[in-house]
Amino acid sequence: MTVAAAGTGATPRRPGEPPAPPAREPRARRAAVTTLLLAPAGITVAGLVLVPLLLVVRNSFASADAYGGIRGGWTLANYQDLMDPVYLKVFSYSLGMAALNTAVCLVLGYVVSYYLSSRSPQRQMLLLLLIIVPFWTDFLVRTFAWINLLSPGGPVNSLTDAIGFTDGATQWIPSQGASFVGLVYAFLPTAIFPIYAALRSVDHSLGEAARDLGCGWWRVHTRVLLPIARPGMLAAALLTFIPTLGVFVIPVLLGGGRDQLVGNLIVTLYTEFRNQPMGAAASVVLLLLMVASMAVFGLAARRLRRKSA
Repeated sequence: MTVAAAGTGATPRRPGEPPAPPAREPRARRAAVTTLLLAPAGITVAGLVLVPLLLVVRNSFASADAYGGIRGGWTLANYQDLMDPVYLKVFSYSLGMAALNTAVCLVLGYVVSYYLSSRSPQRQMLLLLLIIVPFWTDFLVRTFAWINLLSPGGPVNSLTDAIGFTDGATQWIPSQGASFVGLVYAFLPTAIFPIYAALRSVDHSLGEAARDLGCGWWRVHTRVLLPIARPGMLAAALLTFIPTLGVFVIPVLLGGGRDQLVGNLIVTLYTEFRNQPMGAAASVVLLLLMVASMAVFGLAARRLRRKSA
């Protein structure tokens, strides 16, 4: 055994000594295995995300033929046309509506999350289930349900007429208010979950201690609870603001298409105006707005982490 070990250049193993651990796999082999495992996901992302995105970016610089199709070439005319005040009004309205919807969802989401986190664990599970149940229904079905609720002769209109808040000629739908109600309803659950995740681990004796030290209801929330829930509120704002920019079903069904968001503008350019290059340019602008929003939220999160550290 000793001669064989000497011939191979290995250190001879003494009697009773445990065998040496196997050598680590070569780094190149591990990298190849990792690449092989990630290949299906990478191909899927490239085929369903990157390639269509590159096509949209390329088409945004192309010219349109007589039928609105892609003729080719490279031009900035599509982006210059989007600088028209009519289109700028749509972008500014979309940013304002997204900001307003985010603010309302954050306030309501914090109130609901605080109530949920202060209940018993069994009650929390029941209330969370009631919030999740609407997600089991199709988005269009839920939107059409609001049409039935807000339509003339519906429950909401009948109630407001009965209490004298409106007269019989007032219609809630289509209107900008109905569109905003639909946006809040659609994105409120996505704001509740991150805030609830941040508040569920909070010891509610902190609030009691703050009240014993002289803090009122407002200071307990602004000085004690809100700083703890701030990461969840930042995530909720991100999950609410960016999807609101691209939504297009709610303004059409509940708002009648009077006040368009960017998503409605893109659909209109592709379908009614039959101008694919300009629709692609509007899509790229919307993508840039979303990326800028994510960058702003990312900087805010980094600043929050540094402040906490």
